[in-house]
Amino acid sequence: MKTTESPAPLPAQSGAPVRKADAPVDRRPRARREGRVLNVFSHGVLVLWAVMVVLPLVWAVMTSFKDDASIFGSPWALPDRLHFDNWARAWTDANMSDYFVNTVLVVGGSLIGTLVLGSMAAYVLARFDFPGNRFIYYLFVGGMSFPIMLALVPLFYVVNNMGLLNTIHGLILVYIAYSLPFTVFFLTAFFRTLPTSVAEAAFVDGASHTRTFFQIMLPMAKPGLISVGIFNFLGQWNQYMLPTVLNTDPDKQVLTQGLVQLAVSQGYKGDWSGLFAGLVMAMLPVLGAYIVFQRQVVQGLTAGALK
Repeated sequence: MKTTESPAPLPAQSGAPVRKADAPVDRRPRARREGRVLNVFSHGVLVLWAVMVVLPLVWAVMTSFKDDASIFGSPWALPDRLHFDNWARAWTDANMSDYFVNTVLVVGGSLIGTLVLGSMAAYVLARFDFPGNRFIYYLFVGGMSFPIMLALVPLFYVVNNMGLLNTIHGLILVYIAYSLPFTVFFLTAFFRTLPTSVAEAAFVDGASHTRTFFQIMLPMAKPGLISVGIFNFLGQWNQYMLPTVLNTDPDKQVLTQGLVQLAVSQGYKGDWSGLFAGLVMAMLPVLGAYIVFQRQVVQGLTAGALK
């Protein structure tokens, strides 16, 4: 005769008192409270950071439309009227127009050269295995850690011996060499995330390596190109050390050099409104580029993680 063992009676069924330690504890309200506290703290830090970043920019733009008396008399008040003559004075009298054109030429040429050469080198390092692949890759990575201050003196003599001192194209070549290590490092990791099946299908259809790169792989890497292009644009637009050493011709100076000259000259003249107008002129292209391409920058930075 088979017997089945009956399960042990629950404390409530057996009449035994339920101990507090045996009762289930609902920890969800505590977790919610901790989550809310952490959420409020993180949002508070972000708001504080945004205020610290935005407030000086807004104050600089507001000050650029004031006259000199209002700048010192009521620095935090709104301008009584918009003094557009400050901008006209900085653009013409302080030669900001010439500095701006020189900067556009230098940064535009160096940015195109950096993206073309950097993407080609990164594609080869990411897609092809050959002797010395990792060695060349780590050379580019090591180039990011090399301080530019240590290379200024030998770089000056190299550029001078090549006849490129005080020239726009000489400064473009130096900017390209300065920006290539980070570009190759960034794009190599991005090209590794792209599917290889698309390139293999192009090879099967008879496409060459050059056609596959420029017509298939490069358009697929557009988010990465935009992201690294924005970073290079910011670094090259705000570059001051290299043009100061390699570009001493007053007619070919870039915007950062022009701002320093403007600060010195306007400081002696007391034309602080013109100085702030020139500062905002140099700042607006950077802000505009980031506002226009901010979505592409985020996509490029997260593309590897999403794939």
